[in-house]
Amino acid sequence: MTTEPQPNPYQSPLLSLPGAVAGDGIDAGVAAHYGSLYGEQRTLAAGEGFVDLSHRDVLRVAGPDRLTWLHSLTTQFFEGLEPGRWVSALILSPQGHIEHAFTGVDDGEAFTAHTEPGRAAALIGFLERMKFMTRVEISDVSDQVAVAWRPAGKYDLVPRDQLSAYADAAGPAAGLWAFEALRIERGEPRFGIDTDERTIPNEVGWLETGQQWAAVHLDKGCYRGQETVARVHNLGRPPRRLTLLHLDGSENRLPDQGTEVEPAGGGRAVGFVGSSARHHELGPIALGLLKRNVATDAPLVVAGMPASQEVIVDPEIGLHFRPAR
Repeated sequence: MTTEPQPNPYQSPLLSLPGAVAGDGIDAGVAAHYGSLYGEQRTLAAGEGFVDLSHRDVLRVAGPDRLTWLHSLTTQFFEGLEPGRWVSALILSPQGHIEHAFTGVDDGEAFTAHTEPGRAAALIGFLERMKFMTRVEISDVSDQVAVAWRPAGKYDLVPRDQLSAYADAAGPAAGLWAFEALRIERGEPRFGIDTDERTIPNEVGWLETGQQWAAVHLDKGCYRGQETVARVHNLGRPPRRLTLLHLDGSENRLPDQGTEVEPAGGGRAVGFVGSSARHHELGPIALGLLKRNVATDAPLVVAGMPASQEVIVDPEIGLHFRPAR
């Protein structure tokens, strides 16, 4: 039986900022918005401000073998990783299904990474089981280190007790809803929300494609699950594909995560919705994981709302990812 991840218990001090409204679910503990959803999106789109992601779990991997060890376990190229360069990585099952996802940076002495709220314990548990005689030390530092995001895909690691001072210097603050709307527009998947237990990296655009969130390096040695990734990449036909759904804006609602996506003319479900948001220019949008054989121009329905598609993962050819917007 799979245990649902529990959000970390730390409430952000930035919830005391004027207009702050707390998020919910696994995103509780940080602000969903500060009173101006679209204004906050425009601020981020203009390259200004920051987003409080201090609800995310943070872990640290130290020791002289950390980079070669992570290189052997994950989808990312860690050998020779220079200090200060952020990378994303996945850990796959032997069948190539995504089991863990994280983003981090090395400082020359340790690699510090953040992952989805409530996911660090399982990730650390896996890493501990894979240590063997390797000279590495793994620790959960969520109580000490918080994460913030800045435009252009930049992350900051902030001492948790200095978040308020950071906000004063980095402001204005934008809420998680604004961050999510721009993330969905980019086509960037979120582990555990836009993925399920069967998802392989090829289906959701996590292959090395020049995108900042690319987590799979296609020119490295063997790692668990690599055979599946390589086979699907070479054949160019992922079983499913991530797509951007443009939802009918006549109704003031968004679909729940996990809502089925159906053909407009009726019939069996062809996929499910992950993230959804209200975008300041595009209106209501969502990420959907659809069967590969669904025509890219097929009209769809989500929770009774008409939906059109914008291709993210190409169902047939190439590196399976749309050009940058």
